[in-house]
Amino acid sequence: MRTYKLTAFEKTGKQILDETFTAETDEEARGKGQAILEEKELLKQTHRLASPAGKLLLFHS
Repeated sequence: MRTYKLTAFEKTGKQILDETFTAETDEEARGKGQAILEEKELLKQTHRLASPAGKLLLFHS
């Protein structure tokens, strides 16, 4: 299992979400990240999901 980091920000730059979770693959992590953002109603906020290697899997600004 690999650890992924999901963050979201307000327009002012204030961080409103900082979560880590584990997944087997980048694709699985992308799905988990999307589900977290939907659940917390943060899809329209600036957000990013980074892999352990620093690769951006989800990004919205």
